[in-house]
Amino acid sequence: MKAWWVHHGNKGCKVYQPVDKRTDAIMLWIHGGGYIGLAASLDDKFCRRVVEELGITLVSAEYRLAPKHRFPAGLEDCQSSWQWMLDHAAELGCDPSRSIVAGESAGGGLAAALAQRVHDEGGTQPLAQILVAPMLDDRTALRGELTREHYYIWNNQNNHGGWTCYLGQEPGQAEVPRYSVPARRPRLADLPPAWIGIGTADLFLDESVEYANRLKDEGVDCELVLAKGGVHAFHGVHPEAEISIAFWASLLAFARRTLALA
Repeated sequence: MKAWWVHHGNKGCKVYQPVDKRTDAIMLWIHGGGYIGLAASLDDKFCRRVVEELGITLVSAEYRLAPKHRFPAGLEDCQSSWQWMLDHAAELGCDPSRSIVAGESAGGGLAAALAQRVHDEGGTQPLAQILVAPMLDDRTALRGELTREHYYIWNNQNNHGGWTCYLGQEPGQAEVPRYSVPARRPRLADLPPAWIGIGTADLFLDESVEYANRLKDEGVDCELVLAKGGVHAFHGVHPEAEISIAFWASLLAFARRTLALA
């Protein structure tokens, strides 16, 4: 496998390609971290597995983090990586019309927001969006019954802090900037088909299920996968677990179908 960093805009991206590339399909991947932490390099194992399993090219976006860089900085950087991917598709040997946007946790939120923004702005559209335990709704941070629960890795106190840093205001306000909170979008019709996967012991469960149901209700194909007992990031922490194996299989199968891979 070949992998290299590209600098563009304010940050850049890491590009992964199999040595023996079998398809011109491509994926933009966005890492998690609550909008306030982590980096693209920490998802290296995930990205390599996707490339090895699917044989596609993958572009992993780096983006600026809150609170130093509040919305829309992170989303703008992800869109910059998306545009770089489109502009350089030919030299990568890829077809920009055979693409997926994907991400995990805050990266899932950014992937959902990017799909919304790209839809509204027109031009080349992704075939689908893959949202892994996505961080979609700042209003979850106001739910006191969730705050009392001790969620693994990311609890509701963390959630409140992450959204506050990202938005530059207390979560749950009557108004939020457009594209900052994907779940606040009034209409979801005509967005790309989606795969949303999450564990049932994840803080983001309810908002993920609600987003999936809204997509379906508005005519968008959406596959919702609920991993029983799964905590946040379970599939990466315990990839050998039965629920992780099934989770991975579903995600990869969706990508294969969407991209028409053999």
